[in-house]
Amino acid sequence: MRLLAKAAQTALSERKGNSRQFWGWINAVFNKVDYERIKDIGPDRAAAEWLLRCGAKVRFQGFERWHHDYNALPTGPLGRYKIQGIDATESCIMYKGFDHLDGLKHLEEIKLNKCIYIEDACLEKLSTIENLQDSLYMMEIISCGNVTDKGVLALHKLRHLEYLFLSDLPGLKDKEKTVERLQTALPKMELNLDLD
Repeated sequence: MRLLAKAAQTALSERKGNSRQFWGWINAVFNKVDYERIKDIGPDRAAAEWLLRCGAKVRFQGFERWHHDYNALPTGPLGRYKIQGIDATESCIMYKGFDHLDGLKHLEEIKLNKCIYIEDACLEKLSTIENLQDSLYMMEIISCGNVTDKGVLALHKLRHLEYLFLSDLPGLKDKEKTVERLQTALPKMELNLDLD
């Protein structure tokens, strides 16, 4: 890890203007999906490893505590720990890694707060995952500047979504129409907004 930090520091000091590019490359590496690993250790463990590698937190079914330390992930029989919640606040998760979510059957809540790589394609992908259409009931999207009306409208496919909080989304241009269409598609959902 020290070697990586030293290499990063050297690369950044040599090219100050390219530091954003460098970190974007590192984050893309962290989001790479290893399908063999998913097959070997199961979708929940692989997704937990991905999320923690990217700076997010996970909560497993039957636990109150959020796990944020990659090296402290619980061990035990494969398949024992099921992800129930994801808090991706200020993490580097991006579309490239969303295939990790495909096998999650117990995921009930997702918090996307200040996620600079979250965009419409991420929400569209999330909404098409059949397991999540059945299990996800709570979601927050806050300060994700790349999310537009198109991404929010894609959430209508999450048929069991009971609660949605949207805040500080400058990409939403037609807020009233988007909210109306979403509420029409999901009439039982509680929608809280802080979009001004």
